[in-house]
Amino acid sequence: MTAFTAMTSADTAGGRPRQRFVSDYADLSQRIRDAGLLRRRPLYYAIRATLLALGFAGWVVAFLAVGDSWWQLALAAGLGLLLTQTAYLGHDAAHRQIFVSGRRNELAAMLLGDVVVGLSHGWWMSKHSRHHANPNKVDVDPDVEPAALVWTSDVAAKRTGFAGWWVRHQGTLFFPLLLLAGLNMHVSGLRTVFGRGRVKFRAVEIPLLLARLVLYPVALFMFLSPGIAAAFLAVQLAVFGFSMGATFAPNHKGMPMIPKDLTLDYLRRQVLTSRNVRGGRAMNVAMGGLNYQIEHHLFPSMPSPTLRAARPIVREFCAERGVDYTEAGLFESWRIVVQHLNRVGTTDVDLFECPVAARLRSPV
Repeated sequence: MTAFTAMTSADTAGGRPRQRFVSDYADLSQRIRDAGLLRRRPLYYAIRATLLALGFAGWVVAFLAVGDSWWQLALAAGLGLLLTQTAYLGHDAAHRQIFVSGRRNELAAMLLGDVVVGLSHGWWMSKHSRHHANPNKVDVDPDVEPAALVWTSDVAAKRTGFAGWWVRHQGTLFFPLLLLAGLNMHVSGLRTVFGRGRVKFRAVEIPLLLARLVLYPVALFMFLSPGIAAAFLAVQLAVFGFSMGATFAPNHKGMPMIPKDLTLDYLRRQVLTSRNVRGGRAMNVAMGGLNYQIEHHLFPSMPSPTLRAARPIVREFCAERGVDYTEAGLFESWRIVVQHLNRVGTTDVDLFECPVAARLRSPV
């Protein structure tokens, strides 16, 4: 029996009753509401959008001034970072953090995603919504589905030949692999809008996404010589993919996995599988507020600038309820991810067995 499975019996048999677990989140939510942390922050988002627009305008001026030069590769890296920041803003809109109106949030998310960044809003919503509902849950969370990387030893053990060699070294290869993440996200978006699954705005997304993904490289090859244009595109995609992956990976990778057949209460499901990244205001900007991943998962519609203020409230509440609240520095969290991936690929690891779950086995 796994630690999390054993915990289920403690929920219902004489230990903490299930109702107590349900009321925990209600109690925390009340504290957050009383602190006024769920109110929209229109001025903040207006300033953030304006700064992004100015950043793109400055980038265009620099691009035209530099001309057909290999110095364009520095601007390609800058564009990758600008697009990452735009994706963060689109992420906030998709979570309905910006406007009171859901329709306005959807429109903003689609324009920022499909038109500016080149990522399908429909693909992102499907994938990210399932992740938020069941983070790190085996066979449920799409972010831990086995593909180029595997997250459980039982899957790794089935890989042989080159695939077996790959999983044994997947932690070491993780960050180089992120250089291809940008390209993979574009391809995944196209597969979604042209696939058979349900896409809410398919008729709108297809022309928007195609226009962005076709006209952008065409413009590069019109203004730059072929070699520089190709290098520009490669650098921009690599920086964008790396920065996105390096932001999202530390938040859950290496945290406890949840068996498919187990249902945890909402608060513990979100807190025990998430990790915050320390670093203050500079880290807030670099990670778009996603460094406060615990608070974001508990309150997905909370505006990102108030996540920082929610942290001490959530941390104190978790301490009161005996729920582990995990934080790490950025480089420490990256090291944890790499070690975790290598460990999964080389040893027989029961990922459900962890100190947190072990403590929750027995009734309290």
